[in-house]
Amino acid sequence: MIALGSEMSGGIKDVRAEDNTAINTQSAVRIKTAVGRGAYVKDIFVKGMTLKTMKYVFWMSGAYGAHADSGFDPKALPEVTRINYRDITADNVTKSARLDGLSNDPFTGICFSNVHITVSPEKKKLQWNCTDISGVTSNVTPPPCSLLPEKEGQNCPYPTDKLPIENVQFKTCSL
Repeated sequence: MIALGSEMSGGIKDVRAEDNTAINTQSAVRIKTAVGRGAYVKDIFVKGMTLKTMKYVFWMSGAYGAHADSGFDPKALPEVTRINYRDITADNVTKSARLDGLSNDPFTGICFSNVHITVSPEKKKLQWNCTDISGVTSNVTPPPCSLLPEKEGQNCPYPTDKLPIENVQFKTCSL
């Protein structure tokens, strides 16, 4: 439903998604990047999703796809940080999360709060597959991986300020 990356040389920041519904999708939120892409994905805020029938609810990959040629800079590491998910309900899910950062450049500041996932009969045994990430969770089911410890009573942040697009006014003119 929402995909950020993989081509992101200019960076992706301050993305907000609120009150979304998705049915029969591969994933709800996917972040894709790789070594050699550089730039960043940061300050991502997702709130209020209702999801039904999908493979992954959350999918983050630090090793997404091949490069067009061999001329990429292997020292250009992406920064993935301050990714926030809250108030999400998902039913009939195969795997809750696949979160794969980079071993020499982990994804940081990942937050999940008030997330409730009901797995499908064809569920994977390991519901939260996490490598090279760090963050926190609060009130999440099924229980997340050990890299995302519980911080009881904490809600992930969501901005309250309005974006410029929210201040658009409809004006009419007469001849």
